[in-house]
Parts: sequence; C-alpha cells; structure tokens
Amino acid sequence: MCGRFVVTNPVAKTKGIVKTAIKVEDTENYNAHPAQKLPVVKKYTNGNTLELLKWGIVPSWSKQKDFKPLINARLETIDEKVSFKKHIKIHRCIAVADGFYEWKRDGKEKTPFYFLRDDKKMMFIAGIFADNEFCLITEQASQNVNEIHHRQPVILNEKDINNYLNLQIDGSNFLKEANKPNLEFYEISKDVNKPTNNSISLIQKINPKEIIM
Repeated sequence: MCGRFVVTNPVAKTKGIVKTAIKVEDTENYNAHPAQKLPVVKKYTNGNTLELLKWGIVPSWSKQKDFKPLINARLETIDEKVSFKKHIKIHRCIAVADGFYEWKRDGKEKTPFYFLRDDKKMMFIAGIFADNEFCLITEQASQNVNEIHHRQPVILNEKDINNYLNLQIDGSNFLKEANKPNLEFYEISKDVNKPTNNSISLIQKINPKEIIM
C-alpha cells in the first residue's frame, strides 16, 4: 500500500501540465498522509487543473459513521470492486509527489524507507476520485521495491498523464501496459512514523552513502 508521501512546490512543478491551479499553493509537505487535502491533477473540457482533494474515499454506499476511508485501490481488481469500478471509468486523477515512504517489516520491527525516481523527476501517481476525495492506485511491486514491500503506487511518466486522464481510453488496461519509471530508495529516520513530524529532515539518509536501485 502507499500511506505516506512527499510533495513540495506542486504549483511550480506542474506549470507545464495544468492550465490553472485552484486554491493550491507552493508549500512543502514532507509527511502527506490520509485525511489531508493534497494536490491532484484533474481533467476538464478546457484543460487540466491542479486542485486539492482529501486523501481517502468513503464510498457512497457506506452506512457506517466510523467507516475507514479507502486510501488505496488495487490495480488488479479495480474494475471489479464496487467501491472503485465506476471511478476508474469516469473519475480519474493524478496525485503529484516528490517521493513516497514505505516500511520494511522484520518481525515486530518496521524500518522506514524513502522512494524516489532514479532520475529525480516528479512522481505522477495514478488515482481515482469521488466528489472531493481521492485514493491512489497500487500495483505489484517491481523487483527492487519488493525487497521492502510487495506493493507500490502506480507511477506514470509525464508523457502518459493525458492518456490516463482521457476517458475514451480504458484506464486499467492503460495503467497495466504503461512503461513505469525506475525507482531508488534508502533508509530514513523513524521520525517519519509520526504524521505530525513534517520537515526536510525526514528524507535524509541514515547512511549517507546508501542508495538502493
């Protein structure tokens, strides 16, 4: 799953992708987490926009007041699940990120790692939305990421953004067939475990020489 990521200066970094930014500012969020309003790219007839949506979808069919919002949707079953199958057809979005966090479990111990593209470019994570909420789409981890966790977000290259947002194209098939960027990662401090911690120190390497590709 993907439950935490980093996004900094999203307006400046998406100027060539979106036509307008709606109530989004160039801030630095080093611990983006569910329930926060975060920047996503959406497509309208007059162009793409960058706007804030709340991370976590509460399905319209849910009658539980304490229903835990859905933050991830599995690509392999997204066309089958009642919570997601309509949205992948007509409600697609892209979350923008610098990188994301994942934890390696070893018994009771969980060690955090920071993941980023090996070319250091912006990450564009495929998502779906419902009203003012969104969730990220995940897939089976690539070989190197699988060392840490068996799932990872579906990350697109910039050239594929408009194709994914084009509702005339089958969304899930496109994501399965798209070429994905290579990732690298390294161990970071457990300070990231606390969602209220939010500073650039969270993405500093524990071992300055360590980068796994």
